[in-house]
Amino acid sequence: MSLSELQARARFVQSSAASAGVHFDEDRWVNHVRRSLEREAADALGAAAKVFDVPAVLRETKPEAYLPQHFALGPYHCSRPELRDMERYKLAAAKRAEKLFAGGRKFDHLVQNLLQMQDRMRAPYHRLLELSPQTLAWMMAIDTCFLLDFLESYHRDEATDMVSSATNWINATVRDAMMLENQLPLFLFSQVISLRHPNAEQAATDALQAVLDRFIKEVSPIKTTAELVLTDVSKHAHMLDLLYHFLVPEAAVGEESADRAPPPPMVPADVFSIDVMDPSQQLPDYDKVKQACVQVSSLDVTPVRYIRESLVPRLMSMLSSLPGQIMSKVPFLSAVAPLVTKLMGTTDVESQLKGVNLGSIISSPLAQEIMIPSVASLARWGVRFVPAPDGIAGISFDAETATLSLPVLTLDGNTEVVLRNLVAYEAVAVRGPLVLARYTELMNGIIDTAKDVKILRQSGVVVNRLKSDKEAADMWNGMCRATRISKVPRLDAAIREVNAHRSRRVTAQVQKLLKKYVFKSWRILTLLAAVVLLLMTALQTFCSVYQCNRWFGSAFQLPVPQSAGGEGR
Repeated sequence: MSLSELQARARFVQSSAASAGVHFDEDRWVNHVRRSLEREAADALGAAAKVFDVPAVLRETKPEAYLPQHFALGPYHCSRPELRDMERYKLAAAKRAEKLFAGGRKFDHLVQNLLQMQDRMRAPYHRLLELSPQTLAWMMAIDTCFLLDFLESYHRDEATDMVSSATNWINATVRDAMMLENQLPLFLFSQVISLRHPNAEQAATDALQAVLDRFIKEVSPIKTTAELVLTDVSKHAHMLDLLYHFLVPEAAVGEESADRAPPPPMVPADVFSIDVMDPSQQLPDYDKVKQACVQVSSLDVTPVRYIRESLVPRLMSMLSSLPGQIMSKVPFLSAVAPLVTKLMGTTDVESQLKGVNLGSIISSPLAQEIMIPSVASLARWGVRFVPAPDGIAGISFDAETATLSLPVLTLDGNTEVVLRNLVAYEAVAVRGPLVLARYTELMNGIIDTAKDVKILRQSGVVVNRLKSDKEAADMWNGMCRATRISKVPRLDAAIREVNAHRSRRVTAQVQKLLKKYVFKSWRILTLLAAVVLLLMTALQTFCSVYQCNRWFGSAFQLPVPQSAGGEGR
């Protein structure tokens, strides 16, 4: 583990300990509960929260991706001492904001407005905020002015032209601003903008929408031609919520269109299978080979006993460690277990395997990876990759042209943090299908190596601004999975069709190879089995006259069972 990761984990532990030691004001808590029950409806109380704690199962994978590193925005991380050094930047932004207020208004005027909106400020936060009204109003006013000042001055093209230190600072601020636990309610921006345009409400709305539209489109890792609709900013809780609904429109969640042909039923989802003919029914010499193998296995000679009683059980133990889907769907592996045990007489191993639940090896949704070939493998089977201009809603597979459409993805220093926090927000705030989590699982499934990233980059699907394709592949391989099992009809349909295409291509080629090199050579295999039988018979005759241990050493010497009375000592 690197030094930066250790430091991040240490800060997380310190933050958790500090949060646990916050003084609990009982009177304030009772007043808050009474006021909430009197003013708010039951539905509003249950649906208002939009700023949540990151689920522990996601946070543990990479704490620094969810824990602000420079700026605390809002009440969740304001008590962390290591973030207080940046307060002077916030105060400078607040002074700049005050100069833009119309009519000689001062910063205190904004604070007084927010004091009248205590319940509305507290409602989006999942935690019960143990802060006084004055503290919360001043904190929100300063943080909102700082973040709005940053949003108005941020532009990706301008950031890339700056020196490295300035670029790193800007990217660090973007990452902190897009973390789930660091979100500010969007209506606070409206309060600041309205002080600049007190008599022109429409001008204030247009100015805020322009700022948010530009920032959301530039910081979004997934590119789409869809427009960001901001008819009412108050409908969105915060910027992360706004970005999520921009990336996951209703079209990405809906069922498959009626005019689209259903996937082939012979290939189940997430399973790769090969259909081959039964040799016992198709080959006339199959019984001869089987009989020869049985005769070989019946020889009572030391090498044969060693193979039958030592090597075969080890082989069966190794096969039992394979996932159940592979054992049941790949014909060679599914046929090896019963065939070998029958021929070699290892009934004990076979009885042990009957009690093994092979399908339970990979049971947790966090441990599962979508069963889909990598980009390089798909490219070998003739699959092309093209950009989908509609973003996630445009993910599809055209079986006729073997074309997989994927949204354009920009990979830079902010991509992982933004995607991780979007997935965390979806896990706690969205009750329907986890579309974004399913998309990250899809990309994690098809990207394994730098070669996969290179193919997607050359296809226009990936815009890689990281140092190398390997770094991009490592990022995706470490990406978190969904917190619960969720199916997304449109994405799952594309996955099924990709697997069906590959399975058809693999089946055709494997059957051709088997027919050419295996099924037409059973006479040769029969001859080889007969030769082995003769050699084993000769070896048995030799061992009946001479001591085989003198020739083969102790490698083939099996332990002699001892009687209960201790004879043979």
